[in-house]
Amino acid sequence: MNKNMTMDFKLEICVDSVESAIEAQIAGADRVELCNNLAEGGTTPGYGTIVSARRSLNIGMNVIIRPRGGDFLYSGQEFEIMKRDIDICKECEVDGVVLGILRADGTVDKERTSELIKLAHPMSVTFHRAFDMCSDPGQGLEDIIASGASRLDPGQGLEDIIASGASRLLTSGLKDKAAEGAEMIRQLISQAGNRIIIMPGSGISDSNIERIAVITGAKEFHLTGRKEIESNMIFRKQGISMGGVPGKSEYTRQLADQEKIKRIINILRAI
Repeated sequence: MNKNMTMDFKLEICVDSVESAIEAQIAGADRVELCNNLAEGGTTPGYGTIVSARRSLNIGMNVIIRPRGGDFLYSGQEFEIMKRDIDICKECEVDGVVLGILRADGTVDKERTSELIKLAHPMSVTFHRAFDMCSDPGQGLEDIIASGASRLDPGQGLEDIIASGASRLLTSGLKDKAAEGAEMIRQLISQAGNRIIIMPGSGISDSNIERIAVITGAKEFHLTGRKEIESNMIFRKQGISMGGVPGKSEYTRQLADQEKIKRIINILRAI
C-alpha cells in the first residue's frame, strides 16, 4: 500500500499520458493504469509511453492490452498483437496488464484469457470492463477466476492467485457507471470471496466514492480524477478539427488532477 494511504484501501488512477501518471503519483495514488484513447474506453499505449512512464514512476503501473476500440471479440491477428504487447510490457518491467476477451455469445473466453495470463506471469492481470458486456455476470466471474486459478495447486490462497496473474476484476456492475451498479458489485464481491479482488470503476468521483465504498464493501477503486486544461498555443487555427468528436477542441486536454485525487484519498481515509 502507498505510504500516503492509512486505511485498507487502494486507489488506481486511469491515465493516458506520462504527465498524468506523474500527477497521480504525486497525489498519493497506489497504482496507475496506463492507456491510450480513453474516449474509446482505452487502448494499448505506445512503446515510448510505456518506457517513459515506467522510468518516471515508483508506484504500481499496469498497462491495458487492447488492440482497438469497439467490442471484445478479437480475431486471430488481434490476439497475436495482444500477446506481443504483453511481451513488451514484461520487457519494460510493468507490474501488471489489463485485458478482457469475450466470445460471440457474450461469455468470457476462458481459453484465450488463460493463455494471456500464463504469458503475462509474473505480472498481475486485471480483467477489465469487457466483463460488463458479458451475458451472465455470475458465470462470467467464475470463468475469469477459473482462467487464472486453473493452474494453481489446491489449497492456495489469494496471494498465490494474485501471483499467478488473476488478481482482480474491474467492473461497473454491468451498468454505465459504478454508482448505478453498486448493488451488483456488492453481490460480485460476496460471490468472489477471497478468490479475486473486485474493483469498482467508471464514473467514480469525490461526490460518490463514499457511497460506493459503503454499499459495495470494495477495497480498491479505479477512476480518472481529471481536469481540463488549456493549450499553451498562441496561434489557434479556426474552422478545422483533427478528430472525429464533435465539439472537441484541439486546444484543451484532460490531465489527472492532484487536488481531486487527494480529496478522494481523504474521503477513503475517513470511512
